[in-house]
Amino acid sequence: MSVRPALAAVLGAAALLCALAAPAAVAAPSESVTVDPVAVIEEDGTVTLSGTYRCLPATGPVFVSSSVDQDDSRVKYGIGGTRATCDGTRHHWTNSGQVPDDALRAGPAHVEATVTELHPAGIAFLPVFHATGERDVTMVED
Repeated sequence: MSVRPALAAVLGAAALLCALAAPAAVAAPSESVTVDPVAVIEEDGTVTLSGTYRCLPATGPVFVSSSVDQDDSRVKYGIGGTRATCDGTRHHWTNSGQVPDDALRAGPAHVEATVTELHPAGIAFLPVFHATGERDVTMVED
């Protein structure tokens, strides 16, 4: 196979992936997600984050995902994902997940939360971001 057809195939695949990764819609200004000011870390490394969200009706499944970092913002730990109910009213979310031993400790941390819909688009699902939020929190031991 010569270089030109191989390069064309690679560029075509990259263009297709970029098109599939593009959001299908823009979040409405009335949608939101908040993060509570206190997060809990248990002795076994389980972290619990919480907050509220509001999203408008969606055509695909919607989830609230969250992550936390401490000291080094380049290292984030994904903490669970909760199925969201998008009906225009405010709801509470709580996500829990384990991090590696001694990865996090009591003290200041930073949390990000995102409300994401998996929007059906033909044979694929495209991510639609309904809301994002972040907050500096205090991690407390339970």
